Parts: sequence; C-alpha cells; structure tokens
Amino acid sequence: MDSKQRLREALKSFFGFDHFKGQQEDIIQNIYEGKNTFVIMPTGAGKSLCYQLPAIAQEGTAIVISPLIALMKNQVDAIRAFSGAEGIAEFLNSSLNKAEIKRVKENVTNGTTKLLYVAPESLGKLENIEFLQTVKISFVAVDEAHCISEWGHDFRPEYRKIKQMVQLIGDVPLIALTATATPKVQLDIMKNLQMSEATIFKSSFNRPNLYYEVRPKINALKSIIKYIKDHQGKSGIIYTLSRKKAEEIAETLVANGFKAAPYHAGLDSAVRMKNQDAFLMEEVDVIVATIAFGMGIDKPDVRFVIHYDIPKSIESYYQETGRAGRDGLEGVCIAYYSDKDILKLQKFMKDKPVSEKEIGHLLLHEVVSYAESAVCRRRQILHYFGEVYSETNCNNMCDACRHPQPRETVQAEMLMLLETVKELVKKFDFFHVLAYLMGEVSPPIEAYGHHRMPGFGKGKEKGERFWKSAIKVALFNNFLLKDIENYGLLKLGPAGEKYLLDPYPLDVPMDHDYEEAGRDEEIESQQTDTLDSKLFELLRDLRKKLAKERNLPPYVIFQDPSLEEMATNYPTNLSELQQISGVGPGKAMKFGKAFIELITKYVEENEIDRPADFVVKSTVNKSGVKVFIIGGIDRKIPLQELARSKGLSYDEILEEIKTIVDSGTKVNIDYHLNEVMDEELQDEVYDYFRTAETDDLNAALKHFGEDFSEEEIKLVRIKFLSEQAN
Repeated sequence: MDSKQRLREALKSFFGFDHFKGQQEDIIQNIYEGKNTFVIMPTGAGKSLCYQLPAIAQEGTAIVISPLIALMKNQVDAIRAFSGAEGIAEFLNSSLNKAEIKRVKENVTNGTTKLLYVAPESLGKLENIEFLQTVKISFVAVDEAHCISEWGHDFRPEYRKIKQMVQLIGDVPLIALTATATPKVQLDIMKNLQMSEATIFKSSFNRPNLYYEVRPKINALKSIIKYIKDHQGKSGIIYTLSRKKAEEIAETLVANGFKAAPYHAGLDSAVRMKNQDAFLMEEVDVIVATIAFGMGIDKPDVRFVIHYDIPKSIESYYQETGRAGRDGLEGVCIAYYSDKDILKLQKFMKDKPVSEKEIGHLLLHEVVSYAESAVCRRRQILHYFGEVYSETNCNNMCDACRHPQPRETVQAEMLMLLETVKELVKKFDFFHVLAYLMGEVSPPIEAYGHHRMPGFGKGKEKGERFWKSAIKVALFNNFLLKDIENYGLLKLGPAGEKYLLDPYPLDVPMDHDYEEAGRDEEIESQQTDTLDSKLFELLRDLRKKLAKERNLPPYVIFQDPSLEEMATNYPTNLSELQQISGVGPGKAMKFGKAFIELITKYVEENEIDRPADFVVKSTVNKSGVKVFIIGGIDRKIPLQELARSKGLSYDEILEEIKTIVDSGTKVNIDYHLNEVMDEELQDEVYDYFRTAETDDLNAALKHFGEDFSEEEIKLVRIKFLSEQAN
C-alpha cells in the first residue's frame, strides 16, 4: 500500500471523511515525506487536519506549538472525541499540576500520545527540552505562525525563539501554519524559522459565502439588536475592544430576550470556559467577546460576525470574520466604523516603542482605507494578502458592490498622481503624497522643501476625498506599490510605468463619507423615535384614573419620562414594558396590565409599525451595584458602610436606592430610618408625599422650610415610593 492510499484510509477511519479538501492531500503527503512545509490557508479550510493526520499516521509524537491554552484544550478535546482514546492528544502548559505533567510525559514516552500541544513558553523550559530529547519526535508544527512576525496581528516575542528551541530537541521537520499572512509576514516567518527551502502551499483567501459590510457607528447597539431580532436563533459573535463593553452588550442582549454571554480574558477561567462551551453547545446564540475569543473555535454554523469596534488590523478583521460560515453557508460580517474609534486606537499606541508605533499606525491606516474605500470589499481584502481578484464585482456579496458609491471616470488625474509619485524621487507615504497634491504644508512637506516645488498643490481643486479614492485605486491596480519594509512608503510599480506610457480611462469610486452618512442616519433615527403625543395623553389619563382609584399621586404609578418612552416605543407585553426606564418587574406587575392593554389597542386601531428593538438603559456596573445594595439592605447593613464599600458618598447611595425603588423594586430601610428620625416625624413627611403632585425634592424642601433636613426627606420619600408604588 503506497503512502497516499495509507493516508486516505487514515482520513476515513479516523476522521470519517471520504475526500480531502483543497490542497490538504498534497500538504499532508509533503509532511509525511519529512519535508519542511509552510501552509497559508484561510480559516475554515481545514488547516488543523494538515498536521493532525500525518501525526496520527506516523511513528513518534508530533509537537504542536500553539499560542493559547484555551485553543490547546479545544483541539485536544476534538482529537480525543474522534479517536475515543484519552491519551492520543495531550497538552503541556502552565495549567497542569505535577501529577498531570507526569502522566502526560508517561503517555508520550510509551507512544500513546501522537500529538503534544505546547505553548512556546513551556517548550523553552530546560526540563521539557531535556525530556523531548529522549523521545521520538515525528515533526514540529507551529500553529498560528503569524505570531512570529512583528507585522502580524498577534505578535508574540516567545514565537521568535521557536527555531533555536527546536534545534535543541533535534533535527526534525518543521511545519508552519497560518490563516492570515501578508507577503511581508510570510517572509518574516520563513526567515525566522530558517525555512527558505520549505515547500509553500498557499490557498486562496477568498471566502465567497461571506458578505462584508461597513456601517457608520451611529446607534450601533440599537442597530445590532435589530439585526439579531431579524435573525432570531442564529449563531453569532460580536467583537469589542474592551472587556467592559463586552459585558455591557451581553447584558443588554440578555435583557432584550436573547441568549447571549460575554467572553474575555478578565473573566474567571471557569466562567470563560462555561460561556464558550454554552456557545458551542448552542445553549447560547450570541457570544460578545474581545479578541481573546475565537482562535481554534471550530463552530461551523456561525451565521454572523459583528465588529462593534473596528479592529486594529486587516489580519485581525479577516481572521475574526473568518469564523462566520465555515460550513460554506451564510456568513454576514458587519463592522461599525467611527473616526473616534480610530483616534482611541491611536492613543493606545502613544507609549509604545517607536518601531512598534510605526507598524501599528500603518496597520491601522490599512483598516481606515478598507472602511472608507468604495472599492469592492473582497477585492481590498484579497489585495492586502497579495492575491489578485479580477472580478468586476463579487456577486453583490459586499455593500460596496450591492450599493455602489458615485464614480468618476479619470485619466489625466491618474497620470497626475503617478507623475507626482515619480517626481518626488524619494519614496513618501500616502499622507505625504496627499498633502503635496492638496497644497498642505505639513512638517514633512516643509522639511523636504516640497512646498517650493512647481507641482505643489496642483490637485487642490479635486479635493481630498477624490485623491484618497484615486490613490487607493492606483494601489489596487498595482500602479503604486507600498514598500512594506519602509513602513508603507509609496513607489511607482511596473504597471504604473506602463500606464504612464499608455494611459486609458479608469473608474474611481468615491470613498464613503461616514460622517455625512452618520448625520443622515441620526436624523432618520430621531424621526422614527418621535413621541406619539396622542398616545402620551391617553397614558396620562389612564395614570390619573388609576391613581384616583388607589388614592395615590399619579407620579407614584409611572413618572412622565416613563410614559414618554412608552409613547415612543409602544411596548405591548410585560417583558417589553420592563425595558422602559423607571419600570422594573415590580411596577410592571403592579400597574402594567392596564397600560399594555391601552397601548396594544392603540397600535392595532392606528395600524402603527412598532420599532423592532428595545434597548435597555441600565449598564452592567450599575446593575452589579444594584444587586449589592439590595442584598446589603436585606442584611440591614448600615447605609454609610454600604456606600464606603462601593466607593460612593452617602448622597450617592441614597440616589442609587431611589433609582432601585423607581424601577419597581421594594426595599425596607426602616432599620436605618428609625435610627435617624422619630416615627411621628416620618409620618408627617410620608403624608406630604401622599398628596403631593410630584416627588420633586426641591418642592418638598420648600414646603417644609427648615423643619426637616434634605437627608430626612430623601429617606422618607424612598420609604413612601417603596411601599406605595412597588
């Protein structure tokens, strides 16, 4: 039986597949023959199988170097599930105790373990190197190899020491694998791992089933809720750059009736794994995560990937969007873009070393260019990874092709641009060329004396937006090339030289103006979120009627801001009503039925198209404080002590308790109130609120003069609202 036949049988018997995908068979054959191999394959194309199958089919143990402990665990679990044998795959990292390390080493020594996953930090430990020198190693696979390069989106300094560690283990074949690598990163990886003679297998980066869209970041959370509501039950990932925002969005989604959970490195590891497993097991539909989530997550039916924050690089964006539609079916990728987010990311880089900052700014500029350009999104992504995509559109599988921006046919202007880059002689970056054409005296322009050149400002009348668009088109057509070794300086390419000799008309789609689009969307949003004054008056009448029946002031039932929100969002069931500001479960249960009935009848009679989304106003940290305060009051902890433990002033904790009570939760502060105020005096203030038209503090202070302090009135008001409204 030849090796190809043996590998096909192993594929069928171990993994249950009848056929290899794409280049898998050639890659595996190359590894099986003991040759150094470099695999560049997009997410979802079956990269892991390329080293798993030859490891199982060969004698000895394959070492797989992987950057994340969670990633190792997932892959080990997956291999064990295929084989049914516990020891066939193991990992060696800092999460193991001494007894577990001993068991792993025994499994490797006796030949049970075919795949040993290690972190580069663990591989560098002398005791581990000495142990691996004593066993047969079939090959070393470097997974997520882009981590080697400073130009890669997940740069890990430990990855740059891999080659010297492998050399200490012995003369074994090396396999490097990555899902995202620009030509520059590819060269970096091969140089660092000394793999110049390696066989390179590069698959297309095109994912034809993915739809790409960029939206202005206006009412982004509302937009996300609407999207998820329209695609109820579908599996998706939302990426944010901050842990706090991940938790905030997850809680908002849960409050809106979705099955969602957060995932970030700051969560307890048990909670993190629980949330990840719940997502994989379909107990949770949406995971809201920082970039800590996703590497190695083999979930084929993720239907959407949303970037609430724009990522730091195109590599990050490509890898994260690549988690959608891995089964070849629907995959929607939406990114929200804002200038403010870009400024925030630039600020994060200000304290980094100069070279790292330069790289970071260049990678970020590529993201800005992607977001603002009106050129086919797919073409931009593939161009970034050094792949030519010559289709005129992508079957309308991106917003740029589905909703084309205005275009301008040019020839003289493209000649002007290419001649400008040529006449500047030395290479200069995008911004320098733009400033020169626009006649803007920037510090570099002044330093090189370019403001004194005859061509300075010759393109001013066309405007900045045009030239930004034109430079991008010149890059996509390879008229201009970016010298990546010199931080993206522009130079004239052979195709540009040819164009100068033989020019022809070219279409230049104008960049998106997200500032303008954002203003339009905000106006539209304001128009759709207008108060229904007729319904508002009906709700006020109902409140007045109920208040009279119960001998209560109207404000005790619902305050005006709550009624205004009801008359804007038209809640027609109790769960929607609870999402209105100032309406919690308690108030909804006590007073809500009549309001729901009135709104439902009004919506039906007037054929009103209700908004599809309800955004919860409370934030994560506020709800955490709320739970803490309610628990403290239940245990009769002094309010001053509760305030201190949360870093609040006494006034602030009284405001927090008032907010809790306003939203419908009942609290009993008698233990505190009775200590600071006589019961008869309490009754006097209590009776005032029973007949007052408003619970306004200033009105009460004015009514009582100096008879009661502000603190006393606040405390009795809390008691009154808690007992009467909740």
